[in-house]
Amino acid sequence: MWTPAQRGRMAGITRKTKRYPSDLTDEEWERIAPLMPPANRRGRKRTTDFREIINADFSHLRQFRVIL
Repeated sequence: MWTPAQRGRMAGITRKTKRYPSDLTDEEWERIAPLMPPANRRGRKRTTDFREIINADFSHLRQFRVIL
């Protein structure tokens, strides 16, 4: 059974690796990271990393052959 500590450790490992061919490299992310909107000062703190969202978008676009 997974413990919260194990889940956190594995999440950190998987985020550091390039899992899919469509995932952004560090150099690509450095170029677009400044274009991401800043976190809102009010409300809940972000729980999802923008890089993971962009990677998922590229994965879907590639899957449906919108981009090559």
